[in-house]
Amino acid sequence: MHRVASIVCLALTFGLLAGCDGAQMLNAFARTDDYELKQAVPYGPDARARLDIYLPVGLGAGASPVDARGAPVVVFFYGGSWQNGAREQYRFVGAALASRGFIVVVPDYRKYPAVVFPSFVDDAARAVAWVRGHAESWGGDPDRLFLMGHSAGAQIAALLATDGRYLGAYGIQKHQIAGVVGLAGPYDFLPLQDATLRRIFPGPLRARSQPINFTQGGEPRMFLAVGADDTTVDPANTYRFAARLRAAGDAVIVKRYPMMSHALLVGALGAPLRLILPVFDDVTTFLASR
Repeated sequence: MHRVASIVCLALTFGLLAGCDGAQMLNAFARTDDYELKQAVPYGPDARARLDIYLPVGLGAGASPVDARGAPVVVFFYGGSWQNGAREQYRFVGAALASRGFIVVVPDYRKYPAVVFPSFVDDAARAVAWVRGHAESWGGDPDRLFLMGHSAGAQIAALLATDGRYLGAYGIQKHQIAGVVGLAGPYDFLPLQDATLRRIFPGPLRARSQPINFTQGGEPRMFLAVGADDTTVDPANTYRFAARLRAAGDAVIVKRYPMMSHALLVGALGAPLRLILPVFDDVTTFLASR
């Protein structure tokens, strides 16, 4: 069994590294009997304001954090350079976390070229507020609401947790977020060298796009992961952000994973990669530790 899993994992790894549709491959391995899926639920008036909800069946596999208060809720923001991605591509993330007893919500949000910063962060804040307002109706605990993201999605999650204006517009304070998981996130990525990114983040607003600029203390605790072989987002983003959080008195865990690329870091959440890679266990241990 372990040998077969290792062979499959290597195939998936090479597919991810080669730019194949790794998400489709991982979705094919995801179980479908651990959760009930509610698809394309609207959280706002825009056509992109839709989200998928993964509701765990029973207590899931392993030590579940579900108790009498209700299940903890994880809102996952996918990456794609603020230009690409769709919630359906990340069924493997929803299925994985639901198998451990977490309610998982994966929202879509508007992207470039339809919008520029900060519109996609505004969408994310609206989605989080909607989830918090509805969590109890699914058996979730609104006081254990976590934000999670990969790549551009990690920047969105971190900005919601540091710049209080976005969630504050919906009456939510950042200390009401139970925690943040950032995978391979850009948190301190100025100056911009790419012409498209300069359009996505207009000059007068660029400083507002950097989560590192808003760490003043009182941020939610954070788990920040990086792949040592990430050539898409410089891992130094994470180290600088973590140092600033610690200087402000915030709790942060940083994990560096050898020989992991940018894509593989999120791919490691999917089956069967999580059988031999530690990322999934580390993430769920953090989510369950409050």
